Amino acid sequence: MKKRLGILISGRGSNLEAIADNIDAGRLEAQIALVIANTPRAAGLERARARGLKAECIRSRAMEREDYDRLLVERLRAERVELVCLAGFMRLLSAYFVEQFPQRILNIHPSLLPAFPGLEAQRQALEHGVRFSGCTVHFVDERLDAGPIVAQAAVPVLDGDDEAALAARILAQEHRIYSEAIALALGGDYRIEGRRVLRGG
Repeated sequence: MKKRLGILISGRGSNLEAIADNIDAGRLEAQIALVIANTPRAAGLERARARGLKAECIRSRAMEREDYDRLLVERLRAERVELVCLAGFMRLLSAYFVEQFPQRILNIHPSLLPAFPGLEAQRQALEHGVRFSGCTVHFVDERLDAGPIVAQAAVPVLDGDDEAALAARILAQEHRIYSEAIALALGGDYRIEGRRVLRGG
């Protein structure tokens, strides 16, 4: 029986599509049980529906964080989701949500954490003059972009880069490593020591 993923989005859903492509190609042994967007404007909703995936919007506007998260948990539980994947989900999760899926929530962030957490990570990288940036998949806790790191990929920052050019190169690596991290999390062949995710249970 394939493990069931719940994917949370707020935007275009390119990482969602990359995960679905890897599942379809047999590179990732899983199934997408549910896609939830927190805004009806999320283009990823239509992308998901076009692929025949169950996709819905639960609007977060004007809701308290934990009240909203309780609605999310209810829907994810109803679909028997085993791993929650944040794919451009632009909300912080409450401690309540994290407690419901301990070490079962992944997020991908467009920097080499702990550098440049939060919004506009590519702009932060360019402003700081770093020579390398990249992306990070990490387990989610109640802090911002701070959970144990599962996978990273480095991307050189070129002299002529603007935010769009750097973001595009980072995104290509996001599409690769997110599915690899999902496979590791689903397989369970790892252990967490402090902030480190070590292969081998």
